[in-house]
Amino acid sequence: MAERPGAGPARVEEVVSPGGIRAYLVSERSVPFLSMELCFRAGAVYDPADRAGLAHLCAGLLDEGAGPYDSQAFQRELEDNAIKLACEVDQDELRIRLKTLTATREHAFELLRLALLEPRFDPEPVERIRGQVLADLRRRESDPNYVSTRAWYARAFDGHGYGRPIRGTPETLARIRREDLRAVVAERLARSELAIGVAGDIDAEELARLLDRTFLALPERASRPPVAPVRPALGDTLVVPMPIPQSVVTFGRCGLRPSDPDYHAATIANYVLGGGGFASRLMEEVREKRGLAYSVYTYLADMELAPLWLGGVATSNERVAQSIELVRAEVARLASGKVEERELADAKTYLTGSFPLRLSTNDQLARMLVSMMVHGLGRDYLERRNALVEAVTFEDLERVCGRLYAGELLVTVAGRPEGLPGG
Repeated sequence: MAERPGAGPARVEEVVSPGGIRAYLVSERSVPFLSMELCFRAGAVYDPADRAGLAHLCAGLLDEGAGPYDSQAFQRELEDNAIKLACEVDQDELRIRLKTLTATREHAFELLRLALLEPRFDPEPVERIRGQVLADLRRRESDPNYVSTRAWYARAFDGHGYGRPIRGTPETLARIRREDLRAVVAERLARSELAIGVAGDIDAEELARLLDRTFLALPERASRPPVAPVRPALGDTLVVPMPIPQSVVTFGRCGLRPSDPDYHAATIANYVLGGGGFASRLMEEVREKRGLAYSVYTYLADMELAPLWLGGVATSNERVAQSIELVRAEVARLASGKVEERELADAKTYLTGSFPLRLSTNDQLARMLVSMMVHGLGRDYLERRNALVEAVTFEDLERVCGRLYAGELLVTVAGRPEGLPGG
């Protein structure tokens, strides 16, 4: 994958087309290709309970035939013109990535327009992609990482869309019909739900023209039912029995939104506890001092309706209870404000130094631009971000550790852990 030339923060333009379509653009004319990422608030949380997996199946079919092209013809157009089109779904969003050479740019945007406005959902690709999803679900049933994470969300968000599996279940997938897939496109893929990031060989005027041509015919507003914000249910320890010698643990609680004034302090707090690899407290306590696990980690999950702080550890069944107790102890220490100035300085050095590496390709940059739009961070966020991290004080970090870590955890375990109820 080609790297972006130059150094320093990229110059971000806000492009507004004549029809009112907004995008963030980093124009780089030295290499003849571009990457575009677009995001609709159209994820799995909006799936009906009896048709969980609907958005995921729909996303898998958007490049399987559209307009005059059946599935094979559409794929051939992509391949013959060196165009890459990929779709993915999480709880909140349906994201589409388009990568094209400048020479085939017009055709690439036309194929994208057809995929959004005239998807075919022909019987053969529908059943083929449904079969692939079912095969993937069967494989995941034996994956303890998936089972533990799935159990965490199901318990944390019981009765809410976040608690349902993104890929659905065999039963819900069997209920999905062609009209359900068409409803996702008609009701969720609207201009009001759209964020666009573009990086590469195009200028603002050219992009504005293509934005209108590609997206202006979409519905102005989504007609899907709204989904309310939710707080995760915490405090339980749940074991899902699996006949394996090593258990996988998922733990977590509430997080902070990227728009929260304390978010950058929270990224430092997360780095100190479990997001800093070998520099983190959990790695030191669980792996280095006691050899209980090969890896232990934490991260912030920027979910729209319920931001989370999550983590995981995998260890032998007889060591699970001890590992969980160590996690709880380190979380409690940070919640009480027991943090060191050295940890703050080390976290700042890493987080500011590694940030440019996350933006070294057009693909990465386009994805970041979309996130900036989705979370309302502002066009100049790339220029301000490291300064925001550097501005975090020791008092800020102490306060945020209280916000982030005080209170109960929800813990789920897949395996046969010793010393835990249900193990």
